[in-house]
Amino acid sequence: MKNKKVIITGASSGIGRAAAELFLTEGASVALIGRRESALREAAESSKEGKAFILTADLAREGESESALNEAVELLGGLDVLVNSAGILKSGNIENTSLELWDEMMNINLRSVFHLMKLAVPHLERTRGNIVNVSSVTGLRSFPGVLSYCVSKAAIDQLTRCAALELASKGIRVNAVNPGVVVSGLHRAGGMKEDNYAAFLEHSKTTHPLGRVGEAREVAELILFLASDRAAWITGATISIDGGRALTCAR
Repeated sequence: MKNKKVIITGASSGIGRAAAELFLTEGASVALIGRRESALREAAESSKEGKAFILTADLAREGESESALNEAVELLGGLDVLVNSAGILKSGNIENTSLELWDEMMNINLRSVFHLMKLAVPHLERTRGNIVNVSSVTGLRSFPGVLSYCVSKAAIDQLTRCAALELASKGIRVNAVNPGVVVSGLHRAGGMKEDNYAAFLEHSKTTHPLGRVGEAREVAELILFLASDRAAWITGATISIDGGRALTCAR
């Protein structure tokens, strides 16, 4: 990754932040995009190896999304890798999910990813670069109570596969990672209380065959691999990194 030009969204927390810190440690120039400037600066200062650029944007807003990508490419001097990690999770089932919540989830988790990918294509074509999307085990398996989140991540998986086929002739690879439960701020940002979150993590030890939840750094390592030349013959893959969670069924 040394001297590679990388954009990472959702870089202020969780998997996005871990990825930004890892790419910087590997010597990449990284544009960190998120909504919380202070958290972005903390991530940017984690390593002195690479070069970091801070950009605040609400990616659900089309204008801000486009401006952020264009500014990032200008600051970086090009683009080799786009990592789409920004996302939200909120509870809701088929009966109580409002259209407003549905649209919010789709706008952030899916529409903004599509938009950034579309905008990045001309730049990635010049470098024969690649895209890594952060999906979820919920893109592969069904879970009750988080309907719109599951649908958004399943759509990310299909977007990844379709784009991989369409962009292969341009030399652009597109892949996704599908994490299980990872310690991050995702659930708490979605409204889960601290005691409930602690209980959720404890319960998750029983739902993941390896007996524990994941760490953001572990997912970041897979993102780094897929973005690197070591994965030069991999495209259209949606790779589980979930302690075996996607292999299980209710019993």
